[in-house]
Amino acid sequence: MPETPVFATAAVAAPHSSAAEAGLMILAAGGNAVEATIAMAASASIACPHVSGLGGDGFWLVREPRGRVHALDASGPSGKEAGLRQYRRNGYDALPVRGPDATVTVAGAVAGWALALELARALGGHLPLDMILADAIRLARDGLAVSGRDAARKALQDKDLRASPGFAATFLSSDGKVPEAGALRRFPMLADTLGQLAHAGLGDFYRGDVGREIAADLERLGSPVRRKDLEEYRARALAPLSVALRSATVFAPPLPSQGIASLMVAGIMDRIDLRRGENAERHHAMVEAVKRAYAVRDRIVTDPRETPRDPGLFLEPTQLERESAAIDGQRAAPFRSVVPPQGNSAWMGCIDKNGLAVSYVQSLGPDFGSGCVLPGTGVLWHARGGGFSLDPSGWNPLEPGRKPFHALSPALAAFADGRVQILGAGGSDEPQAVAQIFARYAEIGMAPAEAVEAPRWLLEPEHGQEPACLRVEADFDPALARDLARRGHRMEEIGRDAGDGIGAAGMLVRHVRDGRVAATSDVRSEGAVLGL
Repeated sequence: MPETPVFATAAVAAPHSSAAEAGLMILAAGGNAVEATIAMAASASIACPHVSGLGGDGFWLVREPRGRVHALDASGPSGKEAGLRQYRRNGYDALPVRGPDATVTVAGAVAGWALALELARALGGHLPLDMILADAIRLARDGLAVSGRDAARKALQDKDLRASPGFAATFLSSDGKVPEAGALRRFPMLADTLGQLAHAGLGDFYRGDVGREIAADLERLGSPVRRKDLEEYRARALAPLSVALRSATVFAPPLPSQGIASLMVAGIMDRIDLRRGENAERHHAMVEAVKRAYAVRDRIVTDPRETPRDPGLFLEPTQLERESAAIDGQRAAPFRSVVPPQGNSAWMGCIDKNGLAVSYVQSLGPDFGSGCVLPGTGVLWHARGGGFSLDPSGWNPLEPGRKPFHALSPALAAFADGRVQILGAGGSDEPQAVAQIFARYAEIGMAPAEAVEAPRWLLEPEHGQEPACLRVEADFDPALARDLARRGHRMEEIGRDAGDGIGAAGMLVRHVRDGRVAATSDVRSEGAVLGL
């Protein structure tokens, strides 16, 4: 059984050890959890450039020590020049996810850092921005060794990605090959950009010298994002969604995040009488809960300005009871979804000595985003084509200024006994991972490390003539897998690595009695937990 590290007063978790070290340094210097998370997010842009970067989006959950929870939406809208006709004219049936035509939305991550920094100041933070970004600047300038996982990333063999402007010069060796493990990877242009932001402020990314360079480079690429789109963009502070369970209240970001799906799964499972422990009955019920939650998600998670119904209505007790009663405990239901694959992400979190807690996810969409590295700033731009449809009467059709569907969904739970938990997962489907690790901790009673490391599954919808498939990790209990197959689930075995779609998860739990923080990061990645 894996052992969960426990820290006396505070802890951080990040998808790479260098990012975790950046967060710990901020805590050690007297910074708060929000400041530490900004430092980790900036450093993860260097340490995990395939999933995290200044050219991406992010969603935040921040819980104050007295219990108030904030949600920050740092997702960017499509450019004002974006439209269905343009992409149809270029021969697309679906929005591309590689190359210049994939640069369809504003990158919101840095605006999210700026809004989070304002919140950090309101909550007593005092560290200067240049100190918060110092580790990221150093990592970008001095470089990090390419790991074995980095060298083996399948996306690096993608022809469309390699052909994207600036990608090969940034991520491949001079002969066009993938750098070997141990080779030093530097981002000098990105170091200069971070240095400019540290000096001029994060708003410069949108409305200053950096923003001017970004806008010019995007226009040269033929992107529909223009200077005015950048200048007008702001991240938004919103009320989070929440669901009340028997043991805890769980929080997630509002639309366009798919966090409502995580909450619905937790709420449905809370209303099903199950035997304690890992058993096929529990896994089957959770898979079926995912199907029902995703059916709602597919109907309502669009641009929040156009949501047909209040998302909170789907989290009311009577609605959750109806959803749970509709589950057949012995037979798998069909599973279809209009939502295309959404890519990957990086979760990180922090709880500080005062109990301020942050759960944050940052992403570029598919690995390495659009692949377009902007020459004036070194920023790798994301790709959110998977969050739109090119059917004007279909699901979330592309329009100028419209928000994409967002897979990012960090989570946070406040337990009735005073414990505070932050959790999340990268990978291709965050709500499924969050549901599994939360249930293992909160319902089965596993320690955080055990809950995160235990074998997981990934449910994939019907695709063409292929029926829905439940992909399970290679060390998943064979007896459970056989029982699930008898209930009608089509089973498939996959490897045990974040790159196989399962994603890298993490969890921190603060105990109110002594203020200690238990923390864990996924063995499926290069993540780390550190603390004071």
